[in-house]
Amino acid sequence: LLKKVNKKKKIIQDTGTGGAYPCSTDRMIWAVAAWEIYKVTGDRDWLEQSYEIIKNSIEDDLQNIYDIKTGLVKGESSFLDWREETYPQWMQPVDIAESECLGTNAVHYQANILLSKMATLLNAKSVAAKHLQVADKIKKGINKFLWMPEKGYYGQYLYGRNNKILSPRSEALGEALCILFGIADEDKQKLIISKTPIMDFGISCIFPQIPGIPPYHNDAVWPFVQSYWALASAKAGNEQAVLQSIAAVYRPAALWGTNKENFVASSGDFAGTQINSSNMLWSLSGSLALIHRIIFGIEFAENGLRLNPFVPEAFKGGRTLANFVYRNAVLDIELEGYGNQIKSFTVDGNPSTPEISKELRGRHKVKIKLAGNKAPNVTIHTVENYVSLPAPSVSYSNKTLVWNNITGAVKYKVLKNGKELAKTTATKLLLADEGYAEYQVIAVDARLVESFASEPLAVASDCFISKYEMENSANKSLLPYKGFSGSGFIEITATENTESSILVTIPSDGVYALDFRYANGNGPINTENKCAIRTLKIDNKKVGTSLFPQRGKEDWSNWGYTNATKVQLSKGKHTVTILYEESNENMNGEINQAMIDQLRIIKLR
Repeated sequence: LLKKVNKKKKIIQDTGTGGAYPCSTDRMIWAVAAWEIYKVTGDRDWLEQSYEIIKNSIEDDLQNIYDIKTGLVKGESSFLDWREETYPQWMQPVDIAESECLGTNAVHYQANILLSKMATLLNAKSVAAKHLQVADKIKKGINKFLWMPEKGYYGQYLYGRNNKILSPRSEALGEALCILFGIADEDKQKLIISKTPIMDFGISCIFPQIPGIPPYHNDAVWPFVQSYWALASAKAGNEQAVLQSIAAVYRPAALWGTNKENFVASSGDFAGTQINSSNMLWSLSGSLALIHRIIFGIEFAENGLRLNPFVPEAFKGGRTLANFVYRNAVLDIELEGYGNQIKSFTVDGNPSTPEISKELRGRHKVKIKLAGNKAPNVTIHTVENYVSLPAPSVSYSNKTLVWNNITGAVKYKVLKNGKELAKTTATKLLLADEGYAEYQVIAVDARLVESFASEPLAVASDCFISKYEMENSANKSLLPYKGFSGSGFIEITATENTESSILVTIPSDGVYALDFRYANGNGPINTENKCAIRTLKIDNKKVGTSLFPQRGKEDWSNWGYTNATKVQLSKGKHTVTILYEESNENMNGEINQAMIDQLRIIKLR
């Protein structure tokens, strides 16, 4: 774990879309691992060390990635970090950075919960209270904005630009984590396990699949995700789901004599996946967890070891787990029967509660006899693999929205500012002439399965958009890049133009979106760690964080827009400032650079 901590005692985010943090933000899973180590060892020094690291990292997150409106965090889907495999093709790195994803938010919820627990143990009461409140906001946001009552499980993520919508795909790891971390209440837990689509060879990372994308995260079953699904199924008390998950992990391991990284969802074969590995660590770990954490029900706690086995009836019989080391004790565990209720529990022949004290020393024999209780008559939602339609491509002219015909579509949903405007079988729609609006179109097939929404298309007259050339706010760069507007652009780095201000005139009171046209050629869109980050202030008050993700290696004439910050502004003059603060340090640490062409201000309403 300490290999993933930098010199400033902050968790390192792996490389990902647009140059790592804060486009990708799932580094906080580190906190979950750190807490597990503390529970296993009881090491007070480790508790103090990891507490500081987690606290420092979350403090940066609070400055950079939290959405005040939803309470959710932003950033790429946890582990699903191959952008075209799980996102629409039109989404730029900055769009992915702005998405609010199920699995990533589950990780941040738990990180805040665990930081609060650590703070309580270390008598930092104010920190404990603060992060309990942060966690509660994330939990409420997940259940308000991502839960789909009509489906019985959570949606994949919020996505879009100035008006985000929910992708109704399931996201297996996120669904499982919401159960395991207690984000979903007991009723939701049972619904999620029984309603989320599962195929014969296991649960795919997302469902339905994305058209035209080969198997890796799309159209694939990952054994480690399946193991998390098994753990969640056991917690929800769904024996059928537990049994199916164990089969989905052991079948390919038996067939190929190793633990592969991933499999094609429709065939259960590793052939056809884009990248694969044998003896894959997280697949191996997941396989072990089926025995330790489900069959024998081992759960590490702060004050001891709990045992709560879940043995499907098909696996009834006797089992032994010998030489299991827990702190200063060695346990030989004998397990008999089936079910998820304990009939008797003894330690060295003495009846006991199903717990092992952290103070226990030496070798001991544990015997567990299960009650043979019948599982409730609950089901799983087994389906055939399915691929959604491609997203339409939309254009606008003569007050008319026009899109391409999608083969297989029976109708189209037209969205205006994230809300349904119309349903139609046509491929065009006449629009009213009014203000600024974003339009998207979704193709719907005969099974009422929706495509991704099209790229948001902004429709506005010039009076709703103002542009300010950044070379008027600082020294113009002499670099020979092309494609800029006005007379040039400025360069921002960790040492140059660390604060730049520009005076703007707002024509009337209202809600405005501010973004910057920029270039960042420090790396490709899918790896490295040089996303530039800046604090955005208006009249010396922080209003957000602007991200300048990588857009292509050495491609400094490739211009795009940052994320937009929405803010209420009054009529008159205001000073817009971008500045480099300590919380804006990226994962590279040294290169935090972009070229900025102009500031754009759009009146939304």
